[in-house]
Amino acid sequence: KEERIVVLETENAALHLKLAEYRGLAGRSTNEVLQLYAAHGQQMKLQRSSVVTQLHGAIKKRLKQDLKSLRSFAVELSKDFQRQSKTCLYQVLAAVQGIQLQNEAMQMFQIKAFDLEQSLQEVTERYEKEKQKRKALHNSLIELRGNIRVHCRIRPLLPFDDAAGHSISQDRQRNFSEKVAYAADDETILVKCSRPGHASVNKTFQFERVYNDLESQDAVFADVAPLLTSLLDGYNVCIMAYGQTGSGKTYTMLGPQLEGNLAFSIEEESELGIIPRATQEVFRLISEKPPGSYWVEVSVVEVYNNEIFDLLAKDSCGKVFGVKRDIVTTREGKSDVPSLTHATVENASEFLHLVNKGLQLRVTHPTLVHAHSSRSHLVVTLTITTVVFGDNFGTSWEDEQTSQRLNKEAFCTFPHKMRDNKSTSSSRASSPVQLEAAEKMKQVKTRLQLVDLAGSECVGMSGVTGAALRETSFINRSLSALADVLGAIAEQRAHVPYRNSKLTHLLQDSVGGDAKLLVMLCISPGQKYLTESMQSLGFGTRARQVQRGQVKKKNFPVPSKGK
Repeated sequence: KEERIVVLETENAALHLKLAEYRGLAGRSTNEVLQLYAAHGQQMKLQRSSVVTQLHGAIKKRLKQDLKSLRSFAVELSKDFQRQSKTCLYQVLAAVQGIQLQNEAMQMFQIKAFDLEQSLQEVTERYEKEKQKRKALHNSLIELRGNIRVHCRIRPLLPFDDAAGHSISQDRQRNFSEKVAYAADDETILVKCSRPGHASVNKTFQFERVYNDLESQDAVFADVAPLLTSLLDGYNVCIMAYGQTGSGKTYTMLGPQLEGNLAFSIEEESELGIIPRATQEVFRLISEKPPGSYWVEVSVVEVYNNEIFDLLAKDSCGKVFGVKRDIVTTREGKSDVPSLTHATVENASEFLHLVNKGLQLRVTHPTLVHAHSSRSHLVVTLTITTVVFGDNFGTSWEDEQTSQRLNKEAFCTFPHKMRDNKSTSSSRASSPVQLEAAEKMKQVKTRLQLVDLAGSECVGMSGVTGAALRETSFINRSLSALADVLGAIAEQRAHVPYRNSKLTHLLQDSVGGDAKLLVMLCISPGQKYLTESMQSLGFGTRARQVQRGQVKKKNFPVPSKGK
């Protein structure tokens, strides 16, 4: 065992020696590996530094190339910009020169346009002057001949112009609603007449004035107003609306009828008709005269079923009701209605109040043509009494001022004598001078008759029966009598049939030449009423041909030398 232990210790020592030897080898190997790693790291560093250097060089070279190309591109761009700027500058200079030339041409055109506008304005003014001169000459010719002025107004198409209430086809209904009457100009009306199976024929009618469907009430009255100045100059004036039912006569003469009320309101002043406007104008003209030299009386009459009714008559309780009156012919050959109510009015409001009362009694009846068809002729008469001193009517301004002063004195002293033509008692006379002035006071009465005729109508179209049919018969007969009277005057017959109708008998003085007469034709533009419109236009054409002789002026009687 000891020997074995010695052997093992010997082997152990040998193994320790080998272990130490191996450890030494391992340490040396580790150092070599570390050296190799260090050498490899250095080699890698060297390789990386060389790659970076190469990359840096390549980048530097590329940047130099890019910079060189950018520099050349900038130079080219600068040269191109300079070329383009020069081109743009040349273009701007050319445009400025063109604009200057255009401005010069524009100035020349403006000068020429201004000259043309001035020439056009001068020509227009000359044309208007010549037109006014022609119109004045035409009016003078009309007055010398005593011709009847005829104006024509075309109303617009209205909802009831379709064929409602008639069993006809839709095509024919569309034809009925077609517009066939047009205003070619302010003196000519064009009507397209067509019949089935025949070519359309255009017919023209000439009148003193033609109003299209867009012209207002103001335009209509503007041509009527000059007649009113003649009223205060001593002439009688009559304005008459003629046309078929529903053609706009009452609207033209009175204005819109809202629930049967004719109220003078400023809100609806633009829609007022000829009657309220004429009254307003008459009172405006009177206001420019001295107080007391004029006073106005109004009467409202309707001709219904060939009977005359006083619409201002009052019963014992003061209530207004229509009273039948008779019409007579005086010794002087003038028509007169005895006991007719004449109410004195001092302004337009009082007049409209009285007319409104009369209109409430006027007979109306709905028909298929018009829901508020007037069944009577309405005659509103304004009687203006003028008071002057002696024969000073139409004298010089100084004489007129003296006359006005004496008028005022005498009117304040003898109001009843001037109005009633009755001798006053001696107790009212204040001085011989005033008595002499009152004795020299003279009166003259001029009348403004405003007539809204009932519309002619076809029984088959209006669909009336019973009492309304009888009314239609009287209306058509009275209008036919009016046409006969005009025909007799135009043909200068020895006998004029005024008494064939109460209407013509009532209007005898106006139609027969004692008044300046204006007939306002009102027509419907639709195909449905073509026959009635042609009849109205024919009536107006015949009325224009009437020559009644010069209308006489109402002169005051001159006192004799003995007085």
